[in-house]
Amino acid sequence: MDPPSTTIAASMQAAMEENPLDRFRHSRSFNDVMAVDAGHALHPPPLKKIRKSAMSEALFTNGRLKAVQEDENEVAEVVIVCEPEGATLMMGGLHPRGSLYERPVNIDTAKAQHAGFREVLRAQGVRVLTVREILAFGVEERMGARVELEELAAGTLTYKLADGHKEADLTEADRHYLSDAYKREVVGAMSTSQLIEICLINPTVTLLPSYRDTGLTASYTFEPLSNLVYTRDQQVTTCKGIVMGRLRSAQRQKEVELMSYCFRKLGLPIAGRIAEPGFLEGGDFFPMGQDLALVGVGLRSNVEACQQLMDRDLLGTRRLGVVRDDFDRDQDRMHLDCVFSVLGEGCCIMLETIMGEASATRRLVDEYVRDDTTGKYSLAREGVEFSAFMRGEGYAIIPIKHEHQLAYACNVLNLGKGRIISVHAPSARQIVQHPAFKGDVQVIDFSSVTSMYGSVHCASQVVRRVPRRFVQEQQNGMSDDGTN
Repeated sequence: MDPPSTTIAASMQAAMEENPLDRFRHSRSFNDVMAVDAGHALHPPPLKKIRKSAMSEALFTNGRLKAVQEDENEVAEVVIVCEPEGATLMMGGLHPRGSLYERPVNIDTAKAQHAGFREVLRAQGVRVLTVREILAFGVEERMGARVELEELAAGTLTYKLADGHKEADLTEADRHYLSDAYKREVVGAMSTSQLIEICLINPTVTLLPSYRDTGLTASYTFEPLSNLVYTRDQQVTTCKGIVMGRLRSAQRQKEVELMSYCFRKLGLPIAGRIAEPGFLEGGDFFPMGQDLALVGVGLRSNVEACQQLMDRDLLGTRRLGVVRDDFDRDQDRMHLDCVFSVLGEGCCIMLETIMGEASATRRLVDEYVRDDTTGKYSLAREGVEFSAFMRGEGYAIIPIKHEHQLAYACNVLNLGKGRIISVHAPSARQIVQHPAFKGDVQVIDFSSVTSMYGSVHCASQVVRRVPRRFVQEQQNGMSDDGTN
């Protein structure tokens, strides 16, 4: 069987021409999936004067367009999100604290607010792909896509016999109902939406011999992916492409494999994976150009993951700044994007209470530099206070009040060229009035989604930004062969 990436690519044109896809035509997300996989949305603007070799190296892997994000302030082209709906969110809402939520959530309101968020992104020219519609794509039209989704669902569905009972005590007929063969028969009869729901709730069916009626009775337990709405965390997108992370919370580990499947189906190569003992969550990562990337370590991500990024050449940057949370380690500031964000050229926001050498919750930066000859990174500076480090990089810092940070003022989404989406009006007003900020801020209502402990940066994974150097080369009038 062809892998998901080749299956969907090979069937794309036929699916668009021969099948009306009536069930999904109302959905702009579904149409964005079609366009992205067809390659149209992943191609950068027509930069005829770019050196072809340079562009090919950065944008293609084995002839396929890849995910790339060199700088947080470059123009976002493709964003992956996950709608807060279905059984996963319903189950998570039954006990918010146990589901890693901040407070109780209204599902209908969260769903409406997230839909509004997607429309704001599209209005800015971004292709928005949703997890559910990536999973659904092609399943109704192509048997290859159908079988692959069935395999994914079967892998998340578990049948087991109740404790205290042995399969040997069952009749041969009843043993069949514990088998993989029966499971495949079951998933083979399911609708597309059923299969997707199975993948998202990870059900276990426990069977107990009843010796009457059908001979078996069932009870059910679930491990829903209740935090998948925050598609930032399962991976990071670097200069080298997508790197799958490793989540600190055991109940979120399955999210990584589901997102890996989505990337394969879209044909987006995965550059690498973080392995034990490393932990890496996307909210701790900021790309700052080809020269620098930042990774926060503390409650969620750790130094071991940073070492893997460097040792395996997964960053594509000359330097790595490891931003250490040694003194705070609070759930309200679990990730770097809870206390910091890049707003534009030479401008960022930062929680004011972590700034300065005297701060009891200060962050410290260890800077690693890559040797051009060996390709190895080595520690160049250690323990630099974070705000001093950023000022040394030429950034003006807009300080964010503690009470505003708790309302997700720092967790903004930069769509490039100073186009910022925020959920907090007072801090947005502060940003636009600061002389160092050269863009604008759009404020949206995301209050029901933030109930689940995250905001717009957490709820989006930018997998494609146009590398600014290509646009600059075009503007400078460089010819195809690299000459003027």
